[in-house]
Amino acid sequence: MAGFLQEFRDFAVKGNAIDMAVGIVVGTAFNKIVNSIVSDLIMPPIGLIIGGVNFKDLKLVIQSPEPATDSAPAVAEVAIAYGNFLDNCIQFVIIAFSAFVVVKAMNKLIALRPGGSPAAS
Repeated sequence: MAGFLQEFRDFAVKGNAIDMAVGIVVGTAFNKIVNSIVSDLIMPPIGLIIGGVNFKDLKLVIQSPEPATDSAPAVAEVAIAYGNFLDNCIQFVIIAFSAFVVVKAMNKLIALRPGGSPAAS
């Protein structure tokens, strides 16, 4: 057990593990920014163009809700929320593109370093 703990400590204090932790924290914050860009800046104009629709409200209702009566309990709405799915797909594309741009820039910087190549690090 002591060997396992020593191995974990060695891993945790390595620069790579710390860099990964910083990347996760920054990535989480970046996700909030992208979410806001998509939800607050991109989707409203698109919704306006297609007729003043809020994408988060777009859904295909399979079963309409029904209130409770004396003889039957309430029935909840069953719907496929495709608008929210589209919103999340756009967020994914923006995040993936941003990551691509950052990796491409880092590879160029590494290649400019004497003796550096993108595959070397």
